[in-house]
Amino acid sequence: MPTPTRLLAAAVTAAACLGTAAAPAGAASPTDAVVSRGVTIPTFYNPPDALPAADGALVRSEPLPLALSLPGIDGPLPGRATRLMYKSTDSTGRPVAVTGAYLEPTAAWKGAGARPLIAVAPGTMGQGDQCAASLGLEHPLLVNGQTLSVGYEDLAIYRMLARGIAVVVTDYAGLGATDRLHTYVNRVDEAHAVLDAVRAARSLDGTSLTAASRVALFGYSQGGGATAAAAELQPSYAPDVPLAGTYAGAPPADLAAVTRAIDGSDLAGALGWSVNGFLQSDPALEPIADAHLNATGRAALKDLSTMCVGDALLAYNSARSTSWTKDGRSLNDVIASEPALKAFLEDQRIGTIAPASPVRLATGTADDLVPHAQARALAVAWCAKGADVTYKPVILPSLGRALINHFMPLLTDQGDAISWLADRLNGRPAGSTCATLPLRP
Repeated sequence: MPTPTRLLAAAVTAAACLGTAAAPAGAASPTDAVVSRGVTIPTFYNPPDALPAADGALVRSEPLPLALSLPGIDGPLPGRATRLMYKSTDSTGRPVAVTGAYLEPTAAWKGAGARPLIAVAPGTMGQGDQCAASLGLEHPLLVNGQTLSVGYEDLAIYRMLARGIAVVVTDYAGLGATDRLHTYVNRVDEAHAVLDAVRAARSLDGTSLTAASRVALFGYSQGGGATAAAAELQPSYAPDVPLAGTYAGAPPADLAAVTRAIDGSDLAGALGWSVNGFLQSDPALEPIADAHLNATGRAALKDLSTMCVGDALLAYNSARSTSWTKDGRSLNDVIASEPALKAFLEDQRIGTIAPASPVRLATGTADDLVPHAQARALAVAWCAKGADVTYKPVILPSLGRALINHFMPLLTDQGDAISWLADRLNGRPAGSTCATLPLRP
């Protein structure tokens, strides 16, 4: 029975207002439970000592109770969810456990072919394990006096389910899974986590997915960088996961430009998540951090390592990295002076490989948090390499706050982005704006 999108959107909004809860202890015991800012992470998220060999192989799964669930004639609306842990490979070639969730829709797929699958790469959630998107499906608003987390990706997920599209969402490496720190904006870790989530969903028993199910990717902000990187790496890393299309909204393709933009902004805490992630990815950078960070900077990194977006907005809004360094230079200036840091960030650049499948890249023209110019430059770079790119500038006036300028295009363009992906999942060919892109503002 089809579900009206507006009903699901209303349910998401209601949950954001009413669904305040702390994550339960679940099956955790006093000896193995992990607690992050007063939230006990279920022991499901504790990875085992050994992981399967194959990327995307399921480690474990269990039913995931959805906070937003309505009765329906054909089953609960919008569907049934399963918590996942699966194996991936990180940027250093090491195995890593990644968690996430698969959602089987109750609504029928009315498009062409078998029921399709969209892999959702969440936007910035934070770095504490309690911030994981899979936990956000269970607790859309998490407030306990120590942490504040909002499952804002739930709306897009429910809109997809309402169309009869199955969804798998990744938590990324180290977010949710309790054995390491989340490697925030590491393009390889995120791309692998997204592609391996598709493999994990395909191997899950009891779903309506088939070998003929088309696959697409959806992500905005951090998620847009993850899907953009996944589209680039898919042919080499996951040739068994052909993509019908990818939506990359506001992708942080050039981290040097993004670092300059977020320093002193509403979301300045993301600087700490980035540095923490870099040090997790490459411990050889630790001596450089020691040489430049002062006690205040070290304390901020430690503090932010357990924070969600809401926490960082309250505690580090408008913070400037000049207060974190020994000589008062900004982190961007430090990066510019250190060849190893410059090389690390350059290795994170997205746009050096042409995706082999269609991509829709959208960016707000007033976005000054993940700057519009560097996102548009990604579209230009892909077009120059012969990729099939639909570039969509979301033209909005500046609304005064960087976070609002960044967040509004996600909301205003979300329906069109999902419709574009649905067309690709229906087998309709994608157009391209590459011929006119250099002329656009």
